[in-house]
Amino acid sequence: MLHIVACIKQVPDTKIIKMNPKTNTMDRASAPAILNPYDAHAVEEAVRLKNRYGGVVSVVTMGPPPAVKAIRKCIEIGADAGYLVTDRAFAGADTLATSYAITKAIEKIAESQPVDLVICGKMTIDGDTGQVGPGVARRLDIPPLTCVKKVVEINKEQGYAIVHRKLEDGYEVIQSTLPCLFSVEKEINEVPYSPLPNMLRAARYNPVVWSVDDLGDIDRTQLGLKGSPTIVAKVWPPEKPKGGEMLEGSASEQIARLMEILHDKQRLFRVKEEQI
Repeated sequence: MLHIVACIKQVPDTKIIKMNPKTNTMDRASAPAILNPYDAHAVEEAVRLKNRYGGVVSVVTMGPPPAVKAIRKCIEIGADAGYLVTDRAFAGADTLATSYAITKAIEKIAESQPVDLVICGKMTIDGDTGQVGPGVARRLDIPPLTCVKKVVEINKEQGYAIVHRKLEDGYEVIQSTLPCLFSVEKEINEVPYSPLPNMLRAARYNPVVWSVDDLGDIDRTQLGLKGSPTIVAKVWPPEKPKGGEMLEGSASEQIARLMEILHDKQRLFRVKEEQI
């Protein structure tokens, strides 16, 4: 039986979120918190592998107490257990500090049952870096398989996994030893509507909550702001595109005007090239 750990994150819905013009930072209060979409596909794939081979799916996240909602969503998808790592000591963590905290949590989860596979989304929609998954794999000293679009086979007895890894012009077939880590693409599956029993269980579910003291032997200098060498100097929204010119007149007149605009653009581009 497989023990699969899915790493997840609760993120603000970037379709709705606004920027604070005074601080040049994201106004997280302006948007509802949701389960990171890539992570939803990771949990769905973990559940499918559990149903295919037998096993248990655990989910783990680091975040503030309200992140229990994201864990409950994973239970709704079909996960078996959830772990929330929450403490003020984790505040301000970048991807390096986050991967350290998540690694320590996975190691604690593995104390009760060895972990065969770690799975996470390709990236989060708020950070967009794709660094936490490989960072966790590096700290656990297991192979990271990124951009996974299909899981072909998991063979625990012989200790290997075969996947399709997405490339720009196709895919490559990779075989890895177990345990290993997958970071998955959205196209790996479709997340269906959850069945009613799962929804009822999720509504009643309370995850295991760990503070920094519960993680045992941990280096506090690698947590939160202390363990985060990344500095974000400024964040700003992209400039809104300016309005275009509406062409009027007959078809031939519009074509003539369009050619005139294109020629002007070409001349301007050549002038800039010469200046460079």
